[in-house]
Amino acid sequence: MNLKRKRFNCNGFRWAGLTAATVVAIGLAACGGGSGAKASQTAAKVNKEEITVHQINYVLQRQPNIKKEQVEPASRQVLERLIDQELLVQKAQDLKLDRDPRVVQQIETAKREIIARAYAERLGEKATKPSEEDVSKYFNENPALFTERRVYNVQELNIEAKPEQLEGIRSHLTDAKTLTEFVEYLKASDIKFVGTQSVRAAEQVAAGSLRILSKMKDGQHFEAPMPNGVMVVYLAGSRVQPVTLEQARPAIEGFLLGQRRMELITKDVKAMRDNAKIEYVGKFAEAAASSPTPAPALTPDPVTEPASSATGLDNSTISKGLGIK
Repeated sequence: MNLKRKRFNCNGFRWAGLTAATVVAIGLAACGGGSGAKASQTAAKVNKEEITVHQINYVLQRQPNIKKEQVEPASRQVLERLIDQELLVQKAQDLKLDRDPRVVQQIETAKREIIARAYAERLGEKATKPSEEDVSKYFNENPALFTERRVYNVQELNIEAKPEQLEGIRSHLTDAKTLTEFVEYLKASDIKFVGTQSVRAAEQVAAGSLRILSKMKDGQHFEAPMPNGVMVVYLAGSRVQPVTLEQARPAIEGFLLGQRRMELITKDVKAMRDNAKIEYVGKFAEAAASSPTPAPALTPDPVTEPASSATGLDNSTISKGLGIK
């Protein structure tokens, strides 16, 4: 059985069941606060410095899917980590490391990113929630993620090759009856390669690759050109695991809302760029003259996330389902 070749171009505060107020209330209760009494905001004192309940709650809010019964033990664990962190901070300050130019630069960079992201998040709050029609449309237009969702057992070969070797590699790949036979050819020809195997659900595959994989049958492959050679992706097997609209609805709503927020941010940043006086200097001036204006760095890359959130599947669960350890 010949392997069928397909070509591919490589260009491609969550909270579960608990509100912040609930965590604050639990944290205050753990610190001795009660009805009619002023609750202490201090969770611990490290030498002369205090660690507060608010610091603990902030860390907890960044941990997804925490359950109510887990809050108290998680709070204690967070507190212990904050105590260790505070000890390190105090020692670093004794050594005046907080004045080190590299540390100062990192702090300033983090500060700028936090402030800029705060504005982007405030702007994103103006995005409208997607309608039922929007959700259904996305569901119906992406069968590979939902109704025809598959879990793929993929084998990849990253092959180092010179341009003059590519034709021979492709020819042997087409003629090979199995991937093992092709690998033996690479070894015999002393062609360097790295092979990997992974099991990925549709939502864990890059959008460009998914468009190819979803149309492939088990045993087929596609090629992707690489700077130093070629990558071969072989579909060793797959399993159908569809997702219903009801299962996917919450995740699709969140995904589409995120897209709308990104669109608002992109539009706003473009408007600010148009109205700002931006002057590139030195080597950057020449590069700017020959390159298009880059997209705003605040917008994350679009990902095919809805199915993953809806199914709750992770790599371990998927691997067990396929019988792969």
